[in-house]
Amino acid sequence: MLNPWRLRLLSRLDTLGTIRAVAQDANLSASSVSQQLAVLETETRTQLLERTGRRVRLTPAGLVLARRARAILDHMDTVEAELRGLREEPAGLVRLGAFQSAIHSLAVPAVARYPQLDVELLELEPHESIPALRGGDVDVIVTTTDFGQLPLGPDLEIVPLATDPIVLVSSPDRHVPRGPAVLSAYAGEPWALDIAQSYMADLTLRLCRESGFEPRVVSRFSNYLMTLRHVEAGLAVALLPGLAVDPRYRVVTRELAVPLTRTIAAVVRRGSPLRAAVNLVLTALREQPLWTDVSS
Repeated sequence: MLNPWRLRLLSRLDTLGTIRAVAQDANLSASSVSQQLAVLETETRTQLLERTGRRVRLTPAGLVLARRARAILDHMDTVEAELRGLREEPAGLVRLGAFQSAIHSLAVPAVARYPQLDVELLELEPHESIPALRGGDVDVIVTTTDFGQLPLGPDLEIVPLATDPIVLVSSPDRHVPRGPAVLSAYAGEPWALDIAQSYMADLTLRLCRESGFEPRVVSRFSNYLMTLRHVEAGLAVALLPGLAVDPRYRVVTRELAVPLTRTIAAVVRRGSPLRAAVNLVLTALREQPLWTDVSS
């Protein structure tokens, strides 16, 4: 009989690529992970791993089992939730990952509508949430469909939620051009960026370079509130999603001369039946009144 824990380790190896990464993710030693995968080979009577130098990779049979394992584990989660569900109420833990600016404006209000649900809310940016969903670490993510580095493929089901404009943010005391922002006019300004390889950092760099200049980056923050505080103090300008601009901060926002929006969506894995609790979370996200529906 296949052991679900070992299947999960194999699935994580397919997602993360190395035994060491799986060990860190599972809070185990690398030798323990290797031993458990060796036991799984014995259980299946199939070679699942092969060595290439000092690295280990999945054999064709290992790839098949790793990718089937996700559906197997999803089905087991569904069955367990059904067994726990008393009086036919949605049951079981729902793990919801959302990017920073969607946490307070979308995810928290949606979850608060159903206090009877057991929801674990995780802050995950697009470059983190998409692999986490594919690897089975979360059940639902709120992400942007415009993050080109990790495209959303046919293995994922997309539920459009809203559009969110990208705006230029500056201090009201800073002398910057009025009207819609032409980025080339800000070539000499200091810039605050998100952390490297994040969606907004990559987008800001691309837009500035397309406008003919390399931004002079004076700060990088993983928290939009820190970015807003830095901008409010007059120390930088920044490009931010409209959702991220907290009205408590004394800043000015300007739409871009060439308007740009990002599409916000809830995403789940395709091919496995969704538990009632997961469906309820999706419904709450779609019905969140702060958002403009873009599904039509």
